[in-house]
Amino acid sequence: MPDIVEIGPAWTLIAAPLLLLIAAVGACLDRVLARRSMKMPVLVGFSAPFDEAARLMRQRRRTTVSADRTLWRVGVAGLVVVALLKIVVLPLGVWTVADLPTGVVWFNAMDVMIWAVVWLAGWGANSHFSLIGAYRFLAQALSYELPLMFALTAPAVAASSLRLGDVVAAQQGLWFVVWMPVAFGIFCISVIAFSVWGPFSTAAGTDIAGGVLTEVSGVDRLMLLVGRYALLASGAAFAATLFLGGGAGPVLAPWAWTLVKTVLVLAAFVAVRPHLPAIRPDRFAEVGLVILMPLALLQLLVVSVVVVVGS
Repeated sequence: MPDIVEIGPAWTLIAAPLLLLIAAVGACLDRVLARRSMKMPVLVGFSAPFDEAARLMRQRRRTTVSADRTLWRVGVAGLVVVALLKIVVLPLGVWTVADLPTGVVWFNAMDVMIWAVVWLAGWGANSHFSLIGAYRFLAQALSYELPLMFALTAPAVAASSLRLGDVVAAQQGLWFVVWMPVAFGIFCISVIAFSVWGPFSTAAGTDIAGGVLTEVSGVDRLMLLVGRYALLASGAAFAATLFLGGGAGPVLAPWAWTLVKTVLVLAAFVAVRPHLPAIRPDRFAEVGLVILMPLALLQLLVVSVVVVVGS
């Protein structure tokens, strides 16, 4: 595989719109599936996200008594910002914004930043429903974070590097998903969880009037909704890079394969949502720490043994 080339700010001008475009694809797929389940015209689903965006941009912002507007705005816009920060280390073919030697750690650091962002979105509104939603997310995050850390470690150990370009290069013979299915599964579960999505969307649950979404309206609500899809898209891009060979593939250019794999993983994330019930954070804590954690450690042990024997 050719060396990764840093193109810095020039790629940043492309990366941000590209991520938002992929997030829009995910939103359209989500609405199409929702329309099909309700036996409504599928074509309406493609325009629904854009109609909703236009409506929210015209809607007046609400506020609450004694809200901390600064922290609230930081939390509302933070999901999009974190999603953009995640992808700066991702190689799109041979190009990247920042070819960090600790790219895998960077992803995990940005994931932890989501904790603060969702918390601020709930705390800043000065609303009990929003605050309950923030607490729910923190409880959920504590359950998936440790398994995610060990799931991320497996590809790094196999590639003997934390640099994402080296992880992609190490998969030229065999994609990591083939012999690290447990790590891949845990990683995908964690992406859905930190995106406040599907079965892990209790932080924005209807039983608490929308949780962190309760008091947001207008552009603020739009930013939160876009942020959730952007996080799903960035997580899908990392799944394609860490476990699906990145830009490896026949005929198409490496950058095209990266995009194709990202969209396919994102489509899978969107497709599973209607089929899975919401999981209470306390129940997920049992699953995360009693089941996922030992499985992640076992997967890491297998990878370590394979690497040591192979060397």
